[in-house]
Amino acid sequence: MENPADQTIALPVGWRALTPGPSDVPDLHALRAAHETAARGTTGAGLADVETEVVGDGAAVRTHLLVRDAAGAARGWATVHDRAAGRVLVAALVDPALDGPEADALAAALLAWAEGTAAEVARGRDLTATQLDSGAFEPDARQQRWLAAAGYTRVRTWLQMSRPVQDDDRGPAAEPAPGAVVRPVRRAADGMPDEADLVAVHDVLEQAFADHFNHHEETFDEFLDRLRADPGHRWDHWWLGELVDGDVHRPAGALVAGASLDADGTPVGSYVEYLGVLRTARGRGLASALLDAVVTDAAERGRRSVGLEVDADSPTGAADLYRSLGFETKYVTQSWHREITLGTP
Repeated sequence: MENPADQTIALPVGWRALTPGPSDVPDLHALRAAHETAARGTTGAGLADVETEVVGDGAAVRTHLLVRDAAGAARGWATVHDRAAGRVLVAALVDPALDGPEADALAAALLAWAEGTAAEVARGRDLTATQLDSGAFEPDARQQRWLAAAGYTRVRTWLQMSRPVQDDDRGPAAEPAPGAVVRPVRRAADGMPDEADLVAVHDVLEQAFADHFNHHEETFDEFLDRLRADPGHRWDHWWLGELVDGDVHRPAGALVAGASLDADGTPVGSYVEYLGVLRTARGRGLASALLDAVVTDAAERGRRSVGLEVDADSPTGAADLYRSLGFETKYVTQSWHREITLGTP
């Protein structure tokens, strides 16, 4: 459907900008897959992910703009995601078959639209400033050039790591040091999780990441809504690590994972969304035990791999821990940021 507010972006004659709907999802999926393949040689883009973001449970916190050329082909796609107070995720994809000044102009138009839309998101939260958080694959010089031209600065590098799952990964998971335990989040007979455990997971992760790069506090409801919107979400992929003193169990670590789906929506791997341990509990083996729990679980489910993302510059040395447990870097991504000031709301 057409969105008149979006028609102010500069486009070639005959091209049009619109807010995408259900019928546009296959073209958007193809555009994302083409972008990833051109940038890093392969794609992990799933149709279910695009559907969730555009018309499903994740659509409420996202605003999209699709650009079609005069022949109707999808040529560009911008997304603004209200990720947390003061942080807006920005994505701008241009058809890799489009090149030269035409591609440059479309990228600039998409990023300018995203900035204006992000400003409206910030105003809706009564903020006077916000961060625009975008990214690029490390080999993708074109995307990096466009972000730099739009005023973004490269601020971080991320390792996308994976570990194959073998038959001998089945069996009892490793235990942490004495005085610590790892267990799945409790669930009722109907499969729904115990709310107190979910609160504990959220609290642990907020505290564990409070001093980490670019952490923005997220409310409990925002946290749950965002994770539940993911097609790979599974309540039985959540674990808590606890310190034990007699009968007292104190939450001190948490791991949230989900299923990695193939093109048909079948779970083929597990993916670690979050792994955090309180500073006061580090050195007790909780992180290793939580990771072993998800690897063991993946093996018992017949999954092929476990994946995760880690800050290449993490002061905790997390990447070294993951390498010691068999994880290898598959590809590298970058974070690009821009801060914008809006003035008085």
